[in-house]
Amino acid sequence: MYYIVETPKPFAQAVADLEAAVKQNGFGMMHIHDIRGTLQSKGFEFAEECKVFEICHPGYASKVLAADIRLNMALPCRISVYTENGKTRLGMIKPSAMLMSLSSDSSLAEVAQEVEQKITKMLDEAK
Repeated sequence: MYYIVETPKPFAQAVADLEAAVKQNGFGMMHIHDIRGTLQSKGFEFAEECKVFEICHPGYASKVLAADIRLNMALPCRISVYTENGKTRLGMIKPSAMLMSLSSDSSLAEVAQEVEQKITKMLDEAK
């Protein structure tokens, strides 16, 4: 269900490298959520660092939405860089597992697999 890789890079470098990998692989960056910063600004302690990237590829998104408009709730794709016990990790929930839990449309399985391969490549490039 998850694809997670560990990197020896510091958190900030992994964030920068993932952002570059997203762009190099033809996806657009819609937003980066700074989870730690948001929680701390609301008065909650959060020791780990965590940034969640919302990324999108219009071609894939249009195919998913054409098959089932309700899947807009699963878009855009989310990938993250976070720390856990002093280690920096990059990860995602696999699009194939997520979409197949929401739809049995076989055309979506192909799209999800393609997206998953591309995002896996991004995470591997950034690690």
